[in-house]
Amino acid sequence: MDSNKKPAARNSTSFRLRRKIQFLALGFCFGFCSLCLLPFAYGQPPATGSTNAPPAETYALPVGVPDPIEPFNRVMWSFNMGVLDDVIKPTSRAYRFVVRKPVRTSINNFSYNLLYPGRLINNLLQKKWQGARDESDRFLCNSTVGLAGFFDVATRWKIPKSDADFGQTFGEWGWKPKCFIMLPFFGPSNERDTVGLVADTAANPLLYIAPYNYVASDPWTWLGPYSYFSIFASYNNLSGTVDESVRFNQAETDAYSEVEYAWTFARENRVANFQLKGVQDPASLETLQSVFFTYQDPEFPNRATTRSVLIPSTGHKLKFTFWLQPGKANVVYIVPGLGSHRLAENSLALAELVYSNGFSAVCVSSPFNSEFMDNASTAKLPGYLPADGHDLHVALTEIDRSMHRWYPDRLGNRALMGYSMGAFQTLFVAASERTNRVPLIQFDRYVAINTPVELAQGISKLDEFYQAPMGWPASERTSDLNNTFLKVAALSKLSLTPRANLPFSAIESQFLIGLTYRFILRDIIYDTQRRNNQGILQQPIKDSRRAPVYQEILHYSYQDYFARFAVPYYQSQGLAMPVAETLEKAGDLRTYTHGLRHNPEIRIIVNENDFLLNDEDLAWLRATFTTPGELKVFARGGHLGNLSNPTVQKAILAALTPMRPPDPTPEKPPQ
Repeated sequence: MDSNKKPAARNSTSFRLRRKIQFLALGFCFGFCSLCLLPFAYGQPPATGSTNAPPAETYALPVGVPDPIEPFNRVMWSFNMGVLDDVIKPTSRAYRFVVRKPVRTSINNFSYNLLYPGRLINNLLQKKWQGARDESDRFLCNSTVGLAGFFDVATRWKIPKSDADFGQTFGEWGWKPKCFIMLPFFGPSNERDTVGLVADTAANPLLYIAPYNYVASDPWTWLGPYSYFSIFASYNNLSGTVDESVRFNQAETDAYSEVEYAWTFARENRVANFQLKGVQDPASLETLQSVFFTYQDPEFPNRATTRSVLIPSTGHKLKFTFWLQPGKANVVYIVPGLGSHRLAENSLALAELVYSNGFSAVCVSSPFNSEFMDNASTAKLPGYLPADGHDLHVALTEIDRSMHRWYPDRLGNRALMGYSMGAFQTLFVAASERTNRVPLIQFDRYVAINTPVELAQGISKLDEFYQAPMGWPASERTSDLNNTFLKVAALSKLSLTPRANLPFSAIESQFLIGLTYRFILRDIIYDTQRRNNQGILQQPIKDSRRAPVYQEILHYSYQDYFARFAVPYYQSQGLAMPVAETLEKAGDLRTYTHGLRHNPEIRIIVNENDFLLNDEDLAWLRATFTTPGELKVFARGGHLGNLSNPTVQKAILAALTPMRPPDPTPEKPPQ
């Protein structure tokens, strides 16, 4: 681990926040170093010519770069991620241990400074005279005072960067890319930027400087020393970000598709208009602040252990990730939000929070995540809370039994903590604790963070947010949507704090939230239909070519999912008629009032302005959880937007205490 730990942690956190803001997925749970890009959406029209086509959208999203060679690109994506996971990641740990962070930063600075000629040429070709001047000033300052560029004094002196390359120059000259390309080793690109990459390499005069002559029979003379240094510099840069890239690929259901579309806006060379158009919405703006809730120690995820357990009801193995205290300690099982993975940013942040305060932590994936659905779900489609909650409870029981076998002297009492949809499912487990038909694990504490109360009300709000751009005039809608994405990309270049006032109008902030959840729904529908094709989707379901079916799926709302997918499925399973009303009733916590009211170990933390809750929901929570300490309501924070607030974090820890301390003697695992 590096010395000077605190600055390193802050720098790493700043990098993660900028990346997540850049391609906004809220973080509910964002060359090689740009592999961690999060989703926007596909803007192509729906499939036509079918009798069962989804309803047409009322507006068109910006269109990404076409991907006609998707099967090839997915192979290259897998190859790149394999290199990262199998080569770069294991060797970079040793490299980081030997080469400390200040040295690695200086190497990056030196390499960047050497590339000044290419940036100068392209600023001039794009007629960015100020950019050319800024880059020249930076080169002069860093090459002299910065000791050949090893120290970036220009940034300290607030001289702005003006990155420019031939790909951008070709774009300025009118070249519109027509084909997305996943390059081996270099990552996402297109035909324009691929040609630009060749030109950037050729434009570097240092490429032609070598202290030895070219000899055809000697491969070491084929390239100049700077070329070999470039390979080393790329590895040096990757060593600090590879863990994030690999974890992103593991945590996202289809990381390739997210990168493929986001790359369109990452390479836009246009300036965003930050002038607000309309009023702001505090609740949705505060919700966007959830990106600031992240783990502080960059090495914390690497200290985790990942194992799997066999789920008897499915015959498959489910993975889970955990951090154990060195001695016996109480353990917190963490269930993430809708569709989130066990390695989602918020899950890791909660795990670090409880671990740093003396608890062991165990993370599982959401019952709406493909990892859980493929391995632990008895239902083909999630959405019926009694089935989802029971499957979750069974999985947690198997994990706990295995943990007791592996570490009989390390596990104390148990708490179940969930956030968002995970909190909703946590409360179902708490309500059904006394009525389980099989001996499932019982928890000593249940903590629900920002839980919805009525699923139908929550999904209608998500659908409403996705349609927020309808509030713009039709003639301006396309340009306003493009500008929203450009603003997000521009924010990626800034260092933001939880106190930052994000420059989004009410329509923009609500749309970004709705869009995030629409992508989660896309993954849910794709995975359920891949496992159990109901014949509703018209496009073929192919893992190697997903763009057409993705385009079709994105036109389904959450209400469409329940009406057109879930209701027919559960009707075929013999669910009580009428099925729609049964699903709606099962997805309302009021149905479980008796069990919730009589469980004294429940603790709930919510925000009064959470868009998933209405006045009736808040009134029911206050009427149901009346014992002091059971319910904590914060006035602001939106949905998960105040988790980085120290006061909220203290409330989370307080909800876990006073939990009965662990028994000093080994506990007999549940049978």
